[in-house]
Amino acid sequence: MNATSALKLRSNTLKIDNPITCMEAIKNGDIFTRLSMVVMGLGNMVHGQVVKGLLFLAAEVAYIAFMVTNGFYNLSMLVSLGSVERQEVWNEELQIFEYTHGDQSILLLLYGLATILVTGVMFWIWRGTLKSAYNVQLQAKAGKHIFTFSEDIKELFDSNLYRLLMTPSMFFITALTILPLIFMICMAFTNYSKIDNHLVLFDWVGLDNFRTLFDSNSILGSTFWKVLGWTLVWAFFATFTNYFAGMILAIIINRKDTKAKGFWRFCFVLPCAVPMFVSLLIMRTMLQPEGAVNVLLRQLGLIADGVSLPFFTDPTWARVTVILINIWVGVPYTLLQLTGVLQNIPSDLYEAATVDGANAVQTFFRITLPYMFYVTTPYLIATFTSNVNNFNVIYLLSGGDPVTDLASTAGSTDLLVTWLYKLTIDKQYYNVGAVVGILTFIILAIGSLLTYRRSKSYREEGGI
Repeated sequence: MNATSALKLRSNTLKIDNPITCMEAIKNGDIFTRLSMVVMGLGNMVHGQVVKGLLFLAAEVAYIAFMVTNGFYNLSMLVSLGSVERQEVWNEELQIFEYTHGDQSILLLLYGLATILVTGVMFWIWRGTLKSAYNVQLQAKAGKHIFTFSEDIKELFDSNLYRLLMTPSMFFITALTILPLIFMICMAFTNYSKIDNHLVLFDWVGLDNFRTLFDSNSILGSTFWKVLGWTLVWAFFATFTNYFAGMILAIIINRKDTKAKGFWRFCFVLPCAVPMFVSLLIMRTMLQPEGAVNVLLRQLGLIADGVSLPFFTDPTWARVTVILINIWVGVPYTLLQLTGVLQNIPSDLYEAATVDGANAVQTFFRITLPYMFYVTTPYLIATFTSNVNNFNVIYLLSGGDPVTDLASTAGSTDLLVTWLYKLTIDKQYYNVGAVVGILTFIILAIGSLLTYRRSKSYREEGGI
């Protein structure tokens, strides 16, 4: 086949330019296209696409079989989350206690949500079947060539390659990201926790968990507001102390008069070569009451014998300590980021400022700082968000301590993310932990969106 005939054949097999919708297929389709709503693949099989039609039909049969055997039961149990408790029964023959099979709410919730997702995927396939049946009907009516199954496979590796590559990714995203996310969100509306022993059987409780967390008079509520306040304070100082410290170092190293720039960058970036958790654990050990720092201060006579600086035993000291150590582990990354930004500031701006008689301070506040903020606003927002969820620094340094209120489930340096960890792993308050996770996401999403949309970076989308 020469190139002209191949091009002619391809032009005859082109699909309709305008996208086909399901409503259009239902309204204008023939009897076989409409019957495809019930018997999937019928329209394709009637118009010669037998293999494709059989695949659609096989998907429908498999879904019906799944719903009959498990699906409808999963959906029905999703409403109640089970009611049959596991019983302990004495086996006279074996002379042992045996446990009867009872309902497990967590599995019923998971299976119910999975069934809903499978139904959603099946609905998407059903829509594709209907549109495919209508499309092949229009091609047959127009006398165009109808793709065979082998030609569909070839198109799958050509013009439809994106579908082939995206399908496995979407499958794993759905199974490993979307389903667990929905599962966690649903957990916030149940009483799944160690409180009143609801770890096996639990029920839907609506917004009760949110009311409890927002009630400042309750223990969990007062703890939430304290932890939220400290989380925002920590995120602010952890972000901007690193930012300005890294900026100052980058400006000093980037000066024309600074010699051996590469050596100084190497010295300050060297901590990046050491895994962060190693640095944090070493610092935690050194700052203990009998650690290297306190022992050295005693030997130098700066503190009295038997006295230790309360780095992690006093709330104020602990909070200041984690912020200062975070500067040590975070500045190298900021230095690398801002060095590239500084080197891209047009030199003409500085030359014009010098001609106008501007000094170093004026140049910094009129040129350098606005340019840095303009370029790095998305980076600052991302850094603030990551600091709100900075689990490693807090957990590895202080573990959230010190605990000043024994009735509280959080320490003085606990962030929302470390408190969530304690609520779920240590206390088994899974429902409250889910609420904390949802609220953290809402606060960060709204705050980041509003901040970025009000920034100059978003409004102008170009250079200064």
